[in-house]
Parts: sequence; structure tokens; C-alpha cells
Amino acid sequence: MTSKSQTNSIFPQSRIWRGIQIVFPPFLCLLIGLACWDLIIRFGKIDRYLLPTPWAVMDVLLGRSGDLLAAAWITFLSAAIGFSLSMLSGLLIAMLFSEFRWLRRGCYPYAIFLHTVPIVAISPLIITWFGYGGNSVIVITYIVSLFPVITSATNGMLQASAELNELFNLYGASRWSVLWKLKFPSAVPQIISGAQTASGLAIVGAIVGEFFAGHEAGRYGLGYYIFSAQGQFRTDILLASVILSTLLGIGLFAVITLLANTALRRWMIR
Repeated sequence: MTSKSQTNSIFPQSRIWRGIQIVFPPFLCLLIGLACWDLIIRFGKIDRYLLPTPWAVMDVLLGRSGDLLAAAWITFLSAAIGFSLSMLSGLLIAMLFSEFRWLRRGCYPYAIFLHTVPIVAISPLIITWFGYGGNSVIVITYIVSLFPVITSATNGMLQASAELNELFNLYGASRWSVLWKLKFPSAVPQIISGAQTASGLAIVGAIVGEFFAGHEAGRYGLGYYIFSAQGQFRTDILLASVILSTLLGIGLFAVITLLANTALRRWMIR
């Protein structure tokens, strides 16, 4: 029989080894990618204003960390507000679509239309209505991230078990009880999937919104740095802003996944 001390010594090592197996391959690929990036610039004799070295980008990230982190925070706030609004309204619309077929047939095509219209094309109209600055950025973020929430939640609620629905009706359950106790729990996996997709689109919408809608006095998001760096041929600042934008998207996606895995264990989300 294995002693308690032996068991305690085995399990931590196994957890550490699993952690190494998860972290090491991406870290190794990152090192290889950085090395290839640097070698291409050195031996390809590429001008630094076209493609800076990874170390030049790192210098910008470290040297201007204060400005870039403040800009990342502003971008994150716009993305988080737009994403939250899209989740609230998207779930409400999905509930209405799942309950009223005539409403779904009449309005769902317009949701698809809103999703397929290029956000760049309607950005000038949004700026005309809401002005330059944060309000337009939030509206653009909201529009970009709304459709995945509506689609995933609606499909999930419509796919609830027909047998359970008949059982609820047999016991005289109200429409509200069927929606809240059957359809909504059944749609949770799809809702989480839609939220994960929408979280990434929210960051994209915030960057695009800042790129076109400008900025408020003293409030510069990452989209502003990308726009200004492009005009100044500062590709090092541009790439540093892109890297931070990517990290924001990964971070928001990770937060949504963590909330799903902790708060929704009763639905066994993995």
C-alpha cells in the first residue's frame, strides 16, 4: 500500500509535469518564431521601418509601457461595455425569438443583415449620430459582438428537448417556467460559445471604432496608436499595439471561459 507521504510526493510532481507539458510547447514555438523573425530581418536586409526586429518592438513595449497600458485599459473598457450590452440585449432578443415564431421569422433576417453589413461602411453614420469618441466606439463594439450572442442563444433554446417540453406542458407549467427552467439551461453551452466568440469580436470592434471614431481629449485607445503609428511609419509602435490588442482578446476570452467553468458547473461546461 502506498504511504501518505509517497502519495503527496507523487501528485505535486504529476501536476508540475502536466503544467510543463501545457506551457512548454507554446513557449518553444514562440522562441522559434522570434528567432526566425530576427533572422529574416538580418539576412533579408529588410528595412526596419517596414518590419522592425522583435527586440525593437520589445523596447517599445517596455519604454512606453505606461502610455500603451493606459491605452489598452481604455480599449478594454470600451470592449467590455459593448460586450456586456450585447450579452444583455442578445439574450433578451434570443428569448423573444425562441418564444414567438412570428417575431423570429420577421426580425431574424434583419439581425443577419446587421451582421453582414461591413462595420467600416456604417462607421461614418454612427459617428454622425453619436459623435467622435467613446460613445461611438461602444456602439460599434456592440454591433460587432451582438450577432453571435443572438444566434447561439436562439439556436440553443430552440434545441431544448421535445420530450421534456411535453413533460412541462403535461404538468401545466407556464411559458415563463418552460423558458427559464428548460430552454435557458439547455442553451447554456451554446450561450457560452457565443459569448466566447463575441468577446473576441468586441476587442476587434473597439479597435475599429477607435480607428474611425477618433478619441476624446486625453483618452487614447490602442486604435489611436495604431492609426497614428501607421501615418508615421512607426511599425514598432504599430506591432506593439497589435500585440497588446491580441492579449486583450485572449484575456477577455479567458475570463469568459473561467466564469463558465466556475459559475456554471451545474451544466457541466468544459
